[in-house]
Amino acid sequence: EQESEDDIHSSRSSLDRQSHHRANTTVHVCWYRNTSVSMTDHSVAVENQLSGYLLRKFKNSNGWQKLWVVFTNFCLFFYKTHQDDYPLASLPLLGYAVSSPVEADGIQKDYVFKLQFKSHVYFFRAESKYTFER
Repeated sequence: EQESEDDIHSSRSSLDRQSHHRANTTVHVCWYRNTSVSMTDHSVAVENQLSGYLLRKFKNSNGWQKLWVVFTNFCLFFYKTHQDDYPLASLPLLGYAVSSPVEADGIQKDYVFKLQFKSHVYFFRAESKYTFER
């Protein structure tokens, strides 16, 4: 099973991390989540990549962690800085819904978006309107 966001502080070696994330393929995620991807979507995903800093909300806490995030091939990869060679964690996004937080989420910050797949919920915050819109 893939590494969860909760494992973002894991202390495995770079080699372990590298081989672990190679198993996180689109085919693996499609099978695991019982979904499919059209050839058009796959072509668009391969041609597009986005990166920058985002703040990730800690569970049951008011704290936010600043991470360098790369979005490519239907997946978010998390790094401490843009100079890191290997990601700390990854989050395959197939099946996730993107929305704004609702009042019940208790988040009173600007530029926040919510990613949710079944009971898995993640909150991310951009540092500017420009970054949020990207």
